[in-house]
Amino acid sequence: MYRPARPAFPNDIFSFLSALLLAVFIACLPIRADATETVEVKGATFATELEDAGQTYRLIGHGLFRYMIWTAYAGAYYQADDRLEPAPLSAVPRRLELEYFHAIEADDFAAATRDSIREGLGEPAYRDLLPGLNAFNRAYRSVEPGDRYALTWDGEALFLALNGERLYRGDDPALASALFGIWLGDSPLQNDFRDALLGRR
Repeated sequence: MYRPARPAFPNDIFSFLSALLLAVFIACLPIRADATETVEVKGATFATELEDAGQTYRLIGHGLFRYMIWTAYAGAYYQADDRLEPAPLSAVPRRLELEYFHAIEADDFAAATRDSIREGLGEPAYRDLLPGLNAFNRAYRSVEPGDRYALTWDGEALFLALNGERLYRGDDPALASALFGIWLGDSPLQNDFRDALLGRR
């Protein structure tokens, strides 16, 4: 009985077809995000690495700010990727992101910022910063649940952004340190929140 001869394929053709089938199979597998790319704090998601205006920032710590019986906001603190030892009051490029769970009026942000800096620095230092602080406070906007503020010092300039929209730009490093100090200084709004942001817990 006549049987047609099986075509003779060189071994390298069989290898190529096997590799092609394997690549197709892998491409059909579901894609899973790397679990280290983000962290979650009560539904608020923060990237472990950010890039802004050519500067890369890496996550130092994250946490939840509670006020009395309310869960107020989630936060994440970042520093330049080559300066991972926490230094929130230095000239190191750094960034603080806060996502809010409740509506807050712009005037309330401004009042709380003034009071916190006055209490943290004392009256003379507060007075020195007042012109720049007033300009900064005028940039605040009211927020709704899910809105996010970002405070950034890039090594040369201070920025405030709401949901990615830049609202303020300044160049005073002392004001930057005073603002970061509200949450990350020696006498912050809440010690537990500061320690979480600085990766201490």
